[in-house]
Amino acid sequence: MPRTPIHDIVVLVPGRLHGHAVKRLGEAFTLVAIDRADPALIDADLASRVRGLASMTVVDRAFIDALPNLEIIANFGVGYDAVDAVHAAKKNVMVTNTPDVLTEEVADTAIGLLLNTVRELPKAEAWLRAGRWVKDGAYPLSRATLRGRSVGIFGMGRIGLAIARRLEAFGLPISYHNRRPVEGVAYAYHDTLVGLARSVDTLVSVAPGGAATERAVNAEVLSALGPQGVFVNIGRGSTVDQTALATALREGAIMAAGLDVFEDEPRVPDDLLALENACLLPHVGSASVHTRQAMADLVVDNLLGWFADGKALTPVGETASVVARPR
Repeated sequence: MPRTPIHDIVVLVPGRLHGHAVKRLGEAFTLVAIDRADPALIDADLASRVRGLASMTVVDRAFIDALPNLEIIANFGVGYDAVDAVHAAKKNVMVTNTPDVLTEEVADTAIGLLLNTVRELPKAEAWLRAGRWVKDGAYPLSRATLRGRSVGIFGMGRIGLAIARRLEAFGLPISYHNRRPVEGVAYAYHDTLVGLARSVDTLVSVAPGGAATERAVNAEVLSALGPQGVFVNIGRGSTVDQTALATALREGAIMAAGLDVFEDEPRVPDDLLALENACLLPHVGSASVHTRQAMADLVVDNLLGWFADGKALTPVGETASVVARPR
């Protein structure tokens, strides 16, 4: 049976996707877009034709099951907790993500967020713009500094390592917590998150989402971090108990927090918005034109590689053993 030309392969895009990816997909494949990843939007004809999925939204078991000839889900983003990769593997469906191309950008953002949180730079700029430098004099001295701090990293993967390298240049000691020690990494390892928090005064979370890390940064961890503690989250909002964090900030159990991610984005809890010692960003960790275009290219290149020669460039761990179907 002759191989289907690449351009005739149907790739489905549910909901929003980066414009560069959409353009390239439309040039390479037969592109079909729907409003959201909802099985109710898939009729029998479309269900039978879809072989690829490019998405940056929730792709659950029901949606995967609604596409019987689906071969690959190309996820936009290094985090793929929105995709049921375990179920995809059971259905012999490849799942890919976009690691590496965003590592340095996110690490840069983490350092910027940490500096903003500790030195109150956004508040100092607001002071200037409001005319208070003229009216009231110099901005008040920041309570905190990076000088003399020790940093713990929760999630020593690619991004965690890139953050650690940057922090080393600041002259700060680094330690970390993962499920297990990382081979070849000389930083001090702690086998519990509470133990890590107890040993440092600055905690940077880069942990992925999912059941294993859900609300791992809780009241006990924050209490262990202590009243001089600074918490930064550049990973996933689901890893933090936001109510416990707001309480710790309000009551002085920790000094300050910088957050780029939240549990129910784009909604941010009022009790965090109300806090002067919380520096909040709207999930901009990888949000530069350069990096988002590189991520979009990797989404498309994974699909092209899969349908051209049966090889994905960046398969996720759960689907690493999935093999392409006979052509």
